[in-house]
Amino acid sequence: MPTLPREQPQPSPAEPHEARRMAESFGVDARRYDRARPGYPDALVARIVAGSPGTDVLDVGCGTGIAARQFQAAGGAVLGVEPDARMAGFARARGLEAEVASFEAWHPAGRTFDTVIAAQSWHWVDPDAGPVKAAQVLRPGGRLAIFGHVYEPPAEVAEPFAAAYRRAAPDSPLNGGPARRPLDLYRAAYAKFADKIRETGQFDDPEQWRFDWEQSYTRDQWLDLLPTTGGLTQLRPDQLAGILDAVGDAVDSLGGRFTMNYTTLAVTAVRADAS
Repeated sequence: MPTLPREQPQPSPAEPHEARRMAESFGVDARRYDRARPGYPDALVARIVAGSPGTDVLDVGCGTGIAARQFQAAGGAVLGVEPDARMAGFARARGLEAEVASFEAWHPAGRTFDTVIAAQSWHWVDPDAGPVKAAQVLRPGGRLAIFGHVYEPPAEVAEPFAAAYRRAAPDSPLNGGPARRPLDLYRAAYAKFADKIRETGQFDDPEQWRFDWEQSYTRDQWLDLLPTTGGLTQLRPDQLAGILDAVGDAVDSLGGRFTMNYTTLAVTAVRADAS
């Protein structure tokens, strides 16, 4: 979600997969997270399903199960792996089988899958170990699909948010850039994911996909989503309240709602036949 503070491609100064405090902060309000976070384009899900050899899906960093439920609806038998027990517990309550572990530490116990997905989570996975682990648990011809959203709020919303965040958390390392971030930054991050997949030598050449779409938000809907984003999950209530007040005023100035431009990026690759 590339509005300040950003969750990807890299929370500074740590490498994303080393920023465990932020990575494990999203479960502070799992119900809100599940309610407010957007799902994924149906066309993306359908394309992954059509390009996979079967229905067994492993969801890496499944969170509350937002993407997993879409793959279940498309006929998949989904297992989630999630390091935050709060998020995994919520996912289980919504009908997803979920095991608590980081992907790197998770033990597959001989299980293999037709598809491994990572929805808005791969930046928390070790960039070298992750693709190797995915290859180990994929059947030959199975598909790895890494995807996530890039969103671009209007400047009238993004700039007051960035200013309020700087006031609330002036020492935050997430304050290092402009309020609005170019799509090219995130495309470069996904190109790096593709490079790491390629380096394993265990996949066919990765493909990169892009899906553009829009979603309208009311003031209340946007203020419901913002506290689930990286950085805000770690603020004190008074800091968060100041940011939400500023953003609420900004949305009010636009008539109480605005349209968000989303791009969902994906990198995907097929597990090569070992023979």
